Order: sequence, then structure tokens, then C-alpha cells
Amino acid sequence: MSQIEALTAKQKYSFNKLQKRLRRHVGQAIADFNMIEDGDKVMVCLSGGKDSYTMLDILLFLRRIAPIHFDIVAVNLDQKQPGFPEHVLPAYLESVGVDYKIVEEDTYSIVIDKVPEGKTTCSLCSRLRRGILYRTATELGATKIALGHHRDDMLETLFLNMFYGGKIKAMPPKLVSDDGKQMVIRPLAYCTEKDIARYSELVDFPIIPCNLCGSQENLQRKAIKTMLQDWDKRFPGRIESMARSLQNVTPSHLADANLFDFKGLTTQLTPYQDGDTAFDQPEFSAPADDSEQVQVINLG
Repeated sequence: MSQIEALTAKQKYSFNKLQKRLRRHVGQAIADFNMIEDGDKVMVCLSGGKDSYTMLDILLFLRRIAPIHFDIVAVNLDQKQPGFPEHVLPAYLESVGVDYKIVEEDTYSIVIDKVPEGKTTCSLCSRLRRGILYRTATELGATKIALGHHRDDMLETLFLNMFYGGKIKAMPPKLVSDDGKQMVIRPLAYCTEKDIARYSELVDFPIIPCNLCGSQENLQRKAIKTMLQDWDKRFPGRIESMARSLQNVTPSHLADANLFDFKGLTTQLTPYQDGDTAFDQPEFSAPADDSEQVQVINLG
């Protein structure tokens, strides 16, 4: 008996709401950013973690009901970490009836050789993995590469760049690779990690741990994650407000001369589009959804 079958009627109702919410958020993100188009072949990068399993699960559902046709191929990169359970993903993918490809590349040995003992290997591992996945997408004729990053990943990246990189930059929901040949999408851009974790637990995906390589966890990202989780508990609505800010940017009220022509700014006869707010205190309003109560507090 699956965990879902064992749920009480009330728990099943809660699960159905969770499932519908995740599907709605993915569908909305796809529509807002034109992530998937008719005739696309979407390469879903499957790591064996909760995020990529959830992404694949929802994309398979949306493919069945979508008014357009698109194909899905799941791809896993077996990096030859000691103890990696090679049988888990093929068995799962065959059980759900999806085309898949397992790419075997011993990046583990390269990373262990290049990175000093005790240091995090995530950065080098990520670069090697990206190159292999781009090559695989070309070989498969994929028109889109789907990654399992969610809303919380995007916010964590924003703060990582602000705190440690001195820049305002997050993960975009859609981007073109540096060589201009690949289109990368993040269908979970509107989904919360909390929802994904709960859904993954209830559906009982065969999770493969991410620490097989023995690398230390990225301590900077862990610190940011802990900070956001603390805010989410103490200040309901703050995370939702920050997530909305990623789609509500006013370049004229920042200080990047490359994005806004401050030097060429002149007085004008017609009112400026953002209004004369130079001396005004910012005003905040609660979101329309009463379930999201925002507490306005001093971030400093």
C-alpha cells in the first residue's frame, strides 16, 4: 500500500490541494515565461532528488492535458560516485513509462583530484555536469533543458550574490546558455521547497542522497537557507513578498548606470512614470490573498 492510499480522508484532501497547487504553479510559470512550446522536446534533468522527481511528475501530467504537443526525455548523469545506486532511476523511469537516457561520466574522479580534501566540490562538479548535459541535449535533439530549481533556490541565489558577490542577481526562470545553443527552463520557479518536500514524501519517490561524493555542504548557501527558513517561521508572508519582488524591479530606483541613464536624466514637462517619490516613505499593502499576511518590518 502506498503512503497516499494509507492517508485518511482529511489527509487525502490536503494532498489533493497540495498536488493541485504545485501543478498550477508549474503551469503558470510555463505560461508566464513561454517555457514550453508546441513541438518541443524537453530534456528533464533527473538527479534523483525530491525537486527533479517532482518536476518530472508534474510535467508528465501537464503533457497529458496540454493543448499542445511536446515530448519528454529524462536524463540522469551517473557521475560514478561510490555507492551510487545505478538501478534506482532506470527502474523508476520504466515504471512511469518515460523515455530516458543514463549518461555515465566519471566526473567524481576529476573533482576529487582537483579539489583539496575538506573543501566543497559543488562548484566544479556543477560546471562539469552542465557541459555534459548541454552536450547530451544536442545529441538528443532536445529544444529545452528543464532543471529542478524552485522558488527558494532563486531567493537563496539572490541573497548569496548580494552578500558574497556584491550584485543583485538570482536564477532566471528561463535563460539561453553562454554559447547560445541551449534554452534552459526552470518550471518549478513558483513552487516552494516546503511544498515540494511534502509532496515528494507523500508520493514516496525513491530519493537518492546528494552527499554520496562526501563533499562538505556549501556553507554559504546553507546559512542563507537557514536565514530564509527562520524568516518564514517568524514573519509569515515575507518570503512571498520577496519572491514577488523578483518580478517587480524598478531600475530607476537602484544605482546601476548600465540599466538606467542617470547621467542623461533631465527635468520634463510630463510627470515621470514612477512619480515624485524622492522624499516619500515607501508604502506597502497586504496581498489580495488573505491567506498571505505580510508583516511590514525593518529588514535592517
